[in-house]
Amino acid sequence: MTLITAAGLASRLRDGLGIRLLDVRWTLAEPDGRDAYLAGHLPGAVYVSLEDELSSHGAPEDGRHPLPSRSALEAAARRWGLSDGDTVVVYDAATSLAAARAWWLLRHAGVDVRILDGGLAAWAAAGGALEAGDVVPTPGTVTLDWGRMRVIDIDQAAAFPSRGVLLDARAGERFRGEVEPMDPRAGHIPGAVNVPMAAYLHADGTFQAPEAIEGLFTAVGVDGSAPVASYCGSGVTAAHQVAALETIGVTAALYPGSWSQWSNTPGREVATGE
Repeated sequence: MTLITAAGLASRLRDGLGIRLLDVRWTLAEPDGRDAYLAGHLPGAVYVSLEDELSSHGAPEDGRHPLPSRSALEAAARRWGLSDGDTVVVYDAATSLAAARAWWLLRHAGVDVRILDGGLAAWAAAGGALEAGDVVPTPGTVTLDWGRMRVIDIDQAAAFPSRGVLLDARAGERFRGEVEPMDPRAGHIPGAVNVPMAAYLHADGTFQAPEAIEGLFTAVGVDGSAPVASYCGSGVTAAHQVAALETIGVTAALYPGSWSQWSNTPGREVATGE
């Protein structure tokens, strides 16, 4: 199971099933979500920094949000209070964009984790309580089991369209090369096809029904006959797309470096248009 509804989470919390809550408030405009977290979050939720805990930092050729190392993520997870056997629910403000990064990494590390569909907005709309201030848990003892999710590197991304479906999860105007607000070159990886994240979300940020999501991806060739991989600007939105594909039973690889790595690497061809 990839998603949990606000009602489903409330029921599990009432039953005392030991859910660990992680608040991953983050946007490109406001990468530090701590102030929003302190103003109001799900009771008992621990703040997680996408920039500092769910990413590492390197040269531009590494991309804007390289994956953290196993040891770095394990240290962070212990700070969040996680121990072996815990069930984790991650959420953000609404769209699950940032939460999906935490979901992907924790799945990659062998943790039982769900995304709160619709995030804090869905929780509040369902009448869920919020609390203010910081939550500092007793450190956990979790040991991460690295390597559970599929990953491709830049060379594999270049070759991927010849053997499967390479998905670009960015907005259409960025895919087509009409605008590029973040990275040095505009366009997309040759052979990629575009399914923007917004296409499979409702207006309130919740995921569409599986049959609607399946229709979108089937239309671009995701039919079970070939492998699938996803990229975006820096590997964050692509993790969200991997989660969307999991809701319809499709396992996709993630290209963590994504367009930020590709466009910063000399010699990589750039395609534009549809």
